[in-house]
Amino acid sequence: MSDQERLLIVDDDEQFCFVMERAMRRRGYEVLVAHTQEDALAIARETPPDLATLDLKLESDSGLKALPALLDIVPDCRVVVLTGYSSIATAVEAIKLGAVNYLCKPADADEILSSLERDSGDVDVEIADNPPSVNRVTWEHIQKVLQEHDGNISATARALGMHRRTLQRKLQKRPVRR
Repeated sequence: MSDQERLLIVDDDEQFCFVMERAMRRRGYEVLVAHTQEDALAIARETPPDLATLDLKLESDSGLKALPALLDIVPDCRVVVLTGYSSIATAVEAIKLGAVNYLCKPADADEILSSLERDSGDVDVEIADNPPSVNRVTWEHIQKVLQEHDGNISATARALGMHRRTLQRKLQKRPVRR
């Protein structure tokens, strides 16, 4: 039996997994990797992790759907949600669903480990000098409505009063900068 902490990396980006696995092994962690929700849950049942990183946008699944399933299998697992598609709505939902933190990609191994270890908020976190742009607010609103409709693009488009194809084009773009 190993006394190393076990870290599960769940991400559909194989290159990211390769780099992160190597970095975490160098830091003394036993690392497990999954590229789908199904694989992650199977690994968790077989070899329960102590820690996990979970990509928000897996190829065919939402990390928000995988999060409660993972915590049902391993309730004490500390999970950080990682994403290149950050929004306030998904950050709030990730925390409500049991994640200990939510990080925007690119995040390095040290940032991830730091966020996994923290048990409380940071009162000294930097507050932005300028408010988010209108484009950013629009992006976050679309993400919120999409979340409310469980990722259903047609229902989201109807709720937003826009054509489905228009919404799909907006969703394919990277989130706008603040």
